[in-house]
Amino acid sequence: MGATSVIRWASRKGAPQHPWLAQMMARKPPMVVAFALANKMARAIWAMLTRGEDYRAPALVSAA
Repeated sequence: MGATSVIRWASRKGAPQHPWLAQMMARKPPMVVAFALANKMARAIWAMLTRGEDYRAPALVSAA
């Protein structure tokens, strides 16, 4: 449910902060992108739970 709502929101508003999501949405059907996003979110949650860590936002890569 969460992944499909992110896909719906990104298709309306755009996904500039998520280049991975924008690229996937340009190449694949929405349901395939939703499954891929759900898998990615589940892997991140699993890693946080098994390591006992808090969420850390990905660091922005600066173009130098």
